[in-house]
Amino acid sequence: MKHNPQGITAAMQLYFSGESLRNTSKSLRLIGIVVSHQTICNWIQKYTALMDKYLAQIKPQVSDTWRADEMILKIKGNKKYMYALLDDETRYWIAKEVAGDKFSREAPEYASQLFKQGKDVAGKKPLTLITDGVHAYELAYRREFYAHQKPVTKHVEHVTWRGDRGNQKMEAFNGTVRSREKVMRSLKREDSPILDGYRIFHNHVRPHMALDGKTHAEACGIQVKGEKKWLTIIQNASTNGLINRKQARN
Repeated sequence: MKHNPQGITAAMQLYFSGESLRNTSKSLRLIGIVVSHQTICNWIQKYTALMDKYLAQIKPQVSDTWRADEMILKIKGNKKYMYALLDDETRYWIAKEVAGDKFSREAPEYASQLFKQGKDVAGKKPLTLITDGVHAYELAYRREFYAHQKPVTKHVEHVTWRGDRGNQKMEAFNGTVRSREKVMRSLKREDSPILDGYRIFHNHVRPHMALDGKTHAEACGIQVKGEKKWLTIIQNASTNGLINRKQARN
């Protein structure tokens, strides 16, 4: 880190906790760190990419029941959908896919990509998949999860989530993402590092009361030592990258 590590990690925490880039810049001045909101944006892009590459090598010990749902996002002011795959037991955010209308002809492809990512991240298929009644999920389920031999993944469809108490976990998750999006107002592109950074924050940094104060990653067997989790993950990712480069040279 060329800049103060405390400033960088404080910026990550402030921003993903709900502050705007400009308010994050103002808050950093209180601890003597004067940087522009664009510098903070650059930090987020740089370190999110570093952390995401490192964390992708670690398999979370998720349960055998997963939930998939979609919510509306705005990309450059245009309506898009973010498909999210969540572990039912730990609420670990397994995978995401940002794409078009959930009722379009391409929607099964979007859902299939989501499920493919889920298999790559977890290293397995779920035994139970819970979704709403969007037909794209059923088609994607048959492509990615269904098999004639045992164990067979069961697909549980809810025609509507409304009034369904079983969807509280997914609604709570969607609510936190919506709250964060209001501050961002609109993302610049579909593959924005902001969403990847927020996924890291959700899984590895923010503790959850329902998990006895553990993070979702800790509930999945992934330990990040110390209270300064942003700093620990960045340091681990940097060390891992250095080792990989040395091995490549040798």
